[in-house]
Amino acid sequence: MRVIGADLAWGEGSIRGLANETGLVAVDPTGRVVDAGWESGLIAIATWIDQHATQDTFLTVDAPLVVSNVAKQRLCEKQVGQRYGRWKVSANSTNLESPRLTGVALLRLLAPMGWCYHDGCDGTPPTSGRHVGEVYPYTTLVGAWELGYDVERPAYKRRPKSIPLSDFRVSRAATCDDLVRRLSTLRDADTPIDLLAHPVSRTLIDERSPINDRAYKHREDLIDAVICAWTGLLWLKHGLDRCQVLGVGDRDMPVATIIAPARPTQRKTDPTDDQ
Repeated sequence: MRVIGADLAWGEGSIRGLANETGLVAVDPTGRVVDAGWESGLIAIATWIDQHATQDTFLTVDAPLVVSNVAKQRLCEKQVGQRYGRWKVSANSTNLESPRLTGVALLRLLAPMGWCYHDGCDGTPPTSGRHVGEVYPYTTLVGAWELGYDVERPAYKRRPKSIPLSDFRVSRAATCDDLVRRLSTLRDADTPIDLLAHPVSRTLIDERSPINDRAYKHREDLIDAVICAWTGLLWLKHGLDRCQVLGVGDRDMPVATIIAPARPTQRKTDPTDDQ
């Protein structure tokens, strides 16, 4: 199956302008990047996805796709903190009162185009058709041993409160360059993704991370789309051997899940974490 990774901008935009950019990466079953870029606005995003999809495609999205809970957070988000918290990974809370539910809107928009939601609850990756699943790049970064983040997630996004913003911009760029270096080694991994195969994704390797916030966010969105796509490749090839499905057992229907690569120590150990 082809895989498309989308780092979805959570804002839907308004009359004042479109939402922030969404990074998009399409890869073939061998991990070769066949196209990559950015779009803004749900219609443009859905059009790009549909144009780059084949009959059998797995779309992996970094954004909540199913939100049924009235308050608090979804079970899958709670389990992110329970199972990946030691690596300083947690998830934002999402519920029906949340102001930005762009993933829900995207899933609704894609449905008439033949896409269906894949929750992974039965532990079986899709083999045909067009499916959409939710992923979270931070869980991939610390859950996939190939990337080497054995202790904690890389600080390429959120600024630690102890670091001044001007200093963080410099350290953020260096951390991001190291992340790209690690991603580039996946070209030779058991489950490969080849950033050199397309001129847009190749710029991640050829260019250094900028200090400017806007230019950096542009680059970061594409990096997260790459991570989303590779997560999809891992799930399709290895299923539960390399990944876990967070949110299984949620009482709300349809079940909101996150497909997350996992080391043995990140899998369920507390019997109360499914509540």
